[in-house]
Amino acid sequence: MDIPRFGIPEKLADRMSMAEQHDYLRTRLTRRGVLRTSVATAAVAGLGASLTAPASSPAYAAPTALTSHSTTRVDGSLVAPFGRHLAYGADPRTQMAVSWQVPFAVRRPYIRIGLKPWALSRKIEAEVRHLTTPRLNDGKIAAAEQFYVHAGLERLKPGTTYYYGVGHDGFDPADTRNLGTLGTFTTAPARAGNFTFTAFGDQGVSYHALGNDQLILGQNPAFHLHAGDICYADPSGSGQTVDTYDARTWDQFLAQTETVSKTVPWMVTTGNHDMEAWYSPDGYGGQNARWTLPDNGPDPVNQPGAYSFVHGNVGVIALDANDVSYEIPANFGISGGKQTRWLDRRLGELRARHDIDFLVVFFHHCAFSTTNAHASDGGVRDAWVPLFEKHQVDLVINGHNHVYERTDAILRNAVQRKVPIGERTDPTRDGIVYVTAGGAGKALYDFPAPDSYEGHVTNLESVNTYQVVKGGGRATETVEWSRVRYTGFSFLAVEVEAGRHARMKVTALAESGERIDHFEISRG
Repeated sequence: MDIPRFGIPEKLADRMSMAEQHDYLRTRLTRRGVLRTSVATAAVAGLGASLTAPASSPAYAAPTALTSHSTTRVDGSLVAPFGRHLAYGADPRTQMAVSWQVPFAVRRPYIRIGLKPWALSRKIEAEVRHLTTPRLNDGKIAAAEQFYVHAGLERLKPGTTYYYGVGHDGFDPADTRNLGTLGTFTTAPARAGNFTFTAFGDQGVSYHALGNDQLILGQNPAFHLHAGDICYADPSGSGQTVDTYDARTWDQFLAQTETVSKTVPWMVTTGNHDMEAWYSPDGYGGQNARWTLPDNGPDPVNQPGAYSFVHGNVGVIALDANDVSYEIPANFGISGGKQTRWLDRRLGELRARHDIDFLVVFFHHCAFSTTNAHASDGGVRDAWVPLFEKHQVDLVINGHNHVYERTDAILRNAVQRKVPIGERTDPTRDGIVYVTAGGAGKALYDFPAPDSYEGHVTNLESVNTYQVVKGGGRATETVEWSRVRYTGFSFLAVEVEAGRHARMKVTALAESGERIDHFEISRG
């Protein structure tokens, strides 16, 4: 039996990319009225939870006006949701956002949730964010309409695994024919315990990206940190309207990532390739349409990639480094210093909490890196590194450079303690270790002398490289802090242990599963 997939016969779908499937459906199916959406709040009987569709925001409004004949709506039974991705709310113990995509406007999308896969009787309406992208690049890239659906879940039970299904009129996830589309998620525990989280940046759509996703799933992480440059729909990355851009790359990316992100909260921040200049505000309208992230940052609409959350004994802060980057100035200074002031305040609040042992900060542009591509960003060093040291941040994770590189413990721009592979460091006296984890899937970079290589180098005494200074210029510096380098695809896995002897065991894993680096962080 040739079962339709997203409304396309299965045999045909197997031979088509996501973009080709999108075009196939657009030309085959007729256009009908505009999708009507609503926001609903409802209690989930017996679950101790409520679900609310996230409030609408003008941030993802289409750059061109929508008309009643500009939206295709099809028979809902022919359209299956795809691209499911989870994200914590500000309180991961009780809040979760579930997001997904449909290729066309459908009637009354909703989510079902329950403690058992056969007990999804309650359905709650979700919110649709309709994103329209105009024809771009001198007409070479067709206009695109995308439909992202979101449901915010609140008052969940801590440390509990939930089953969920997403659907719409004509497609019911509770139907026995659709049970294979169900997903699960687990809320953060009420009390700190041992857990693992993973991290990388610069993913894109590729076999290497997919391979890293599958390895991440094998780590059974509580959550995943994505340090920006998410899908590369804009391969230019300058944040300008002259950039090449194809919005349909997002369809491919979300379908690729769904095997992990439907179960693991996928916590993203904003890279330079995520400044999509065709959407307001400041190129972040696309991000607001596709993701529902914690709204406790300095400006959730204008800087959706800046927020924080706490899981167990770890406080995590995401930052939008486009705001301070000297290298890529498109959004330099967009917050007027508001983000940096919030960072100082939030780090102080988290460090003062007795239930938090470790502070982890992640963002895109590197504070310390030696590749031939982007090297270190002086704007990050000037604005944020002093705050990291002031509040004794335990681990900083970046992307931007498509390699793995890890520093020794740095304090005041110098090595305070050498941290060879397998060693331990104490941020209360040694300074901070910075990790560039940019080997998620995009084409790899190389390093300056010693010559480019596969594998890692230890005990690197010094190397001449540069940092980007204000105005975009480059200043040569002699580096002694580059401890481990690897030019293959890779990601981070961080095992967190709670209790009297709390520690973080940081491991870098290659795409083959080989351990290429590991070290330990403990305080005091």
